[in-house]
Amino acid sequence: MHGTFLPIGRLARPFAALAAGSLLITGCASGGGSKDPAAALHGRLPSSVKSAGVLKIASDLSYTPVDFKDGNGTAMGLDADLAAELGKVLGVKIQIVDTPFEKLIPGLQQKGYDAVMSALTDSRNRRDGTDDTGKVTNPGVDFVDYFIAGSSILVRKGNPKGIRGLDDFCGQRVAVQRGTTQAEIVARQATACERGGHPMTTVLTETDADARDRLSGNQAVVDLTDYPVAAEAAKHDGGSMFEVTGSQLQPEPYGIAVAKENAQLRDTLAKALDQVIRSGAYDTVLGRWGLTAGAAQNAVVNGGF
Repeated sequence: MHGTFLPIGRLARPFAALAAGSLLITGCASGGGSKDPAAALHGRLPSSVKSAGVLKIASDLSYTPVDFKDGNGTAMGLDADLAAELGKVLGVKIQIVDTPFEKLIPGLQQKGYDAVMSALTDSRNRRDGTDDTGKVTNPGVDFVDYFIAGSSILVRKGNPKGIRGLDDFCGQRVAVQRGTTQAEIVARQATACERGGHPMTTVLTETDADARDRLSGNQAVVDLTDYPVAAEAAKHDGGSMFEVTGSQLQPEPYGIAVAKENAQLRDTLAKALDQVIRSGAYDTVLGRWGLTAGAAQNAVVNGGF
């Protein structure tokens, strides 16, 4: 049965134009424009996408099991598989553009690609283009929500410090990827710890993998990350290195990000996602990656908190 949205998080640094060497990966979508539903949806696409026959989607392929590459450099994971299903329904090919997480939204706003699908939390700040102080820093984006994920607490095997929840972060070193939803959670908790007289140390990293390296290297006691990533990390090496502790925090939706001025693509993607969900392909993809707990009942536009 489809659940309600769980959370996940990420954000961005200034966009640098996509380098000529940027990895482009073609998804396995096929043209289905001849069949009635696909033909109708194909006709709703922006003319630029229809004429190219390709929907360009940016992902940071360093986030197993949601976004990653196999040994041949092919995009893999939840997002790549769902994108391929959307391509079938829309009658276009999917081109995955491997892009550093911090450049995803700026690149979208500078028209480097059509959409972003990269375990990106649909948050008010991202929709409004504001920073944590409420200052507008960019035009914002719209989201088509497709999955629910919460933040999870990853610790070393055996949980030597007995971490169970956010209050246990006080007095500890906590690793977290810069610019993510989890970094916002950690910042708020750091303030609470400071007020309580037991300050914590925040170790900000450039990638989620770096945060796990700090954890495994005893440079941090906790890595706060997305539920699917934490669950996957806990399975590695036969479960001998890490474990997930406590409950998921602040479940929120992942969304496909689309430029604010591209409501046509946003609404077409929402209709296509609903079709993928109704067909059963959505459940098949989530089951393939062991992520059925985060299933959405239907597409939602800008449904995040």
